[in-house]
Amino acid sequence: MDAIDWKIAEVLEGDGRRSFADLSDDVGLSKSPCWARVKEMERSGLLIGYGAQFDRARLGLGVLSQISVTIRFDAYTAFEEAVLNHPAIVECHTTAGSSDYLLRVYARSVDHLDELLRHEISKLPGVTSSSTTICLKTIKTKGSLTRWAGQNQ
Repeated sequence: MDAIDWKIAEVLEGDGRRSFADLSDDVGLSKSPCWARVKEMERSGLLIGYGAQFDRARLGLGVLSQISVTIRFDAYTAFEEAVLNHPAIVECHTTAGSSDYLLRVYARSVDHLDELLRHEISKLPGVTSSSTTICLKTIKTKGSLTRWAGQNQ
């Protein structure tokens, strides 16, 4: 990536709905070359999508939790398939350390989270233990990957 690609990426990361006319003005290119660079980022897999962000509290999902999960060694495939199909689990990451996975789960209330933990998360294939941390206040949700990665070039 050259300096113009980094600038395009930074602008799109901040506003994925930016028009090509505005984007090209922001980065100092004409519209066609700017469009071609964005399409190349998409084609190469660097730019993996565009998405809307929603206020979770207004959606009725006011409780955010991080759940560390340990599973049996033979259950990885079944566990991951179940996670992919569970609507309350919005993120799942494999981890190194005392647990095998870290899940991000949104719930309507603490009681709803308790129900999810007791009746769903704990019964996912292979789960042997879990530890839940409830988020009290969100300080930052959308850091800039392009700004961070660009500083390290």
